Amino acid sequence: MGEQPSQQKAFVLKSIKNVVFEDKPVPELKSPRDVLVQVAWTGICGSDVHYWQNGSIGDFVVKEPMVLGHESSGIIVQVGSEVTTLAKGDRVAMEPGVPCRYCTPCKSGKYNLCAEMAFAATPPFDGTLTKLYSLPEDFCFKLPEGMSLEAGALVEPASVAVHIVKQAQVVPGSNVVVFGAGPIGLLCSAIAKNFGASKVILVDIQEPRLKFAQSWVPGGCHIIVPERVPARETAAKIREHADLPIGADIVIDASGAEPCIQAGIHVCRVGGTYVQAGMGRDEITFPIAAACVKELNVKGSFRYGSGDYKLAVDFISQGKLDVEKLISSKFSFDEAEKAFEETKAGKGIKMLIEGVKD
Repeated sequence: MGEQPSQQKAFVLKSIKNVVFEDKPVPELKSPRDVLVQVAWTGICGSDVHYWQNGSIGDFVVKEPMVLGHESSGIIVQVGSEVTTLAKGDRVAMEPGVPCRYCTPCKSGKYNLCAEMAFAATPPFDGTLTKLYSLPEDFCFKLPEGMSLEAGALVEPASVAVHIVKQAQVVPGSNVVVFGAGPIGLLCSAIAKNFGASKVILVDIQEPRLKFAQSWVPGGCHIIVPERVPARETAAKIREHADLPIGADIVIDASGAEPCIQAGIHVCRVGGTYVQAGMGRDEITFPIAAACVKELNVKGSFRYGSGDYKLAVDFISQGKLDVEKLISSKFSFDEAEKAFEETKAGKGIKMLIEGVKD
C-alpha cells in the first residue's frame, strides 16, 4: 500500500439530524487473520436513516458520534500474516457484524444473536462510510468474476432476506404472502421463489414498487394494494385475490406496520408459519387468539447467520437475483447527505454511495 496516512475521511452522525464529514483514524489490523478493505460502494439501510433521524433503535442509542453505513463492498488492500483465503486486490462483500465467537448463541451456530456482537453503525461501533475498514477474513466474501462491486454492496440486504426465508422454512410448493415491497420485501419475494415457492403474493400500498416486482421477481408474483379496512377483511381479500382458500402456508411481514402484522396473522393458514422481519413500533395490538387457535409457528428474524452471505453471493452471481435493478441512484461520497435525504423521502428503492476517492 505504500505509506499509509493515519487519518481518513468518514461520514459521521454527530447527533440527531446532524451529519458531518470528519477525519477518523485509519483502522489497524487487530489480528493476523484480519484484512483491510478499501470501501467501494455502500447502500443506505433504513436503520441508518432511523439513527440519523431519531438517534436510537430500541435499546441501541447513539451516545457518541458514530460513522454510518454497513451495506458495503470493497477491495482488499492489506492482509494479516495468517490470512489464507484472501489476497490483496480481491473484491469482496463485507459482512459487517463480528460476534464474540465464544458465547452460547455463537457456539450453537446462531452468532447473529451474540450479545457481544460488534456491528457496523450500531452504537457504539463505527460503520463503513469511510475509506478503509477492517474485518476478519471469514467475514469477507470474495466476489466471483462478472459480479460487480455495486452488486457486492447489496449482498448485505440480500443476506437479511435469505435469513428470513430460511426462518420461514420455505420449501418447493409453498404459498408465501409478503407484506412490504421495500428492498427487504422485494428480496424476500425473489428468494422465496428461488427456494421453490410456487406462489408469492406481495402486499403494499405503493403501486409503483408492486409493478416493478411483477417483472423483477423470478417467475413473477401476485400483487395486492390493500384497502383501509379491518385486518380480517384484508386477509379475506388476499385469500380471494390470490386463490388461497385455506390461507397462506407462510407469511412474512417486512413492513413493521401494525395493520400488516394483524392481517398477516389472519391470512396464515391453520398450522402455517408467520415470520416477523420488519421493525415497527415496540408494542402493538396483536391478534393472539388467532395465532393460538390456528397453532401458528410465529418467529422473529434478525440480520443473518452462517451460510446466508455465501448463498446470497451465489444467487446474485448465478443470475438468480438481479440486485442491480434495485439500485435507483448512485452518489459520490461527498453527496452522502443528499443520498440519505432521498432515501428518507422514499425516492426509488436503493441508493448507493461511492467510496472515498484517493
